[in-house]
Parts: sequence; C-alpha cells; structure tokens
Amino acid sequence: MALEITDATFEEVVLKSDKPVMVDFWAAWCGPCRMVGPIIDEISSDYDGKAIVGKLDVDANQEFAAKYGVRNIPTVLVFKDGEVVGRQVGVAPKTAYAQALDNLL
Repeated sequence: MALEITDATFEEVVLKSDKPVMVDFWAAWCGPCRMVGPIIDEISSDYDGKAIVGKLDVDANQEFAAKYGVRNIPTVLVFKDGEVVGRQVGVAPKTAYAQALDNLL
C-alpha cells in the first residue's frame, strides 16, 4: 500500500527524502482517482526500498496541492532531491508511472 502523505508530513517524507518520491494527488469522490489508486499501490510494492510512493488527499490537505499547481486530479508528481521532476495528469498505464521512477534509479 502506498504511504498516506499529509500537509503535516509532506516536507519530511517528500522534500527531505534521499530517494525518488512519487505522490498521487487524489480525492475520494474522483472516479479516475479510483482507477489510478490500485496502480499506485502496485508501484509502491514494486519499488519498495528503492523509492517512496504515497497518496495525498487533496480535500483534506490543500497546502501542497496548491503549492504545486495541482488543479486536476488525479495528478501524480515525481520528486527527486525535493524538486518536481515529473508530472502525470489524468489516468495513465502502470508502465508510465514505473518509467518515471526507473529514470531516476
């Protein structure tokens, strides 16, 4: 399962990580988000120990969604050394998410 990330934990978990980090910005009411969720969970298992993969509920945690200009969900951002290095808006195949992390490993 992907790690639950909140505004309170974002800086520590995402920005200060020494590994690549993938964050799925989602909401419970979002149909496409429910399609991406299981893919993100699979990616989390596949990259366990190599990368951090988490989900941020934009309804409960708006600070970082706003900071990174997340206007449509699902949006998946990839971070390396605290900087955004990848962005996928909308639903994509698992290979697209895997490739984004593979490029950083």
